[in-house]
Amino acid sequence: MGWYGEYIEPALVSCACGLKAISKERVKIVPKATGRVLEIGFGSGHNAPFYNQSAIEHLYALEPSAAMRKRAQKRVADLAIPMECLDLPGEEIPLADEVVDTVLVTFTLCTIPDVEKALAGMRRVLKPDGKLVFLEHGLAPDAGIAKWQNRLNGVWGKLAGGCNLNRDTTLMIRNAGFDIKSVDQHYAAGSPKFAGYMSLGVAGR
Repeated sequence: MGWYGEYIEPALVSCACGLKAISKERVKIVPKATGRVLEIGFGSGHNAPFYNQSAIEHLYALEPSAAMRKRAQKRVADLAIPMECLDLPGEEIPLADEVVDTVLVTFTLCTIPDVEKALAGMRRVLKPDGKLVFLEHGLAPDAGIAKWQNRLNGVWGKLAGGCNLNRDTTLMIRNAGFDIKSVDQHYAAGSPKFAGYMSLGVAGR
């Protein structure tokens, strides 16, 4: 992994994911997670303060990075719900079919290498009436901004743990077989537009 990947990258990604502008987006969507919840890309636990704990039966926190799991420890210390850490990437969900009520994914579809496989796994583990709750940044609708996203994508990915600026969130979700029930797309206030076009919503299986 190297020194940068082990120490600098997790710190930078965690800092970026904890910005005030991003927290304002999390508070809109994370409380929608209910029942048995699988969070893909738990990271350093930035969603933990926004969970509606009274509505959650069990939390599976899937995160392959040991550095991120270590950073999450303080944030999850006050969680009063059963929690199980899963030390695997998003493409390898170690759960049986149709066992969770909610899959929560925030700022993760931009980074997973094989995102199609990961989304197929998320759909597999959801109960028939389950929901995918998502909050992602991605491809902007404005041609000028999208042009810069494409130009910067390679360098950005190297600095930000493989994050892509130009993935089309809703298209990926629909192509995976999900039915998007609701979605809000906008530029997050206080974020640079090339990295701040948000898609947040709920999709059915």
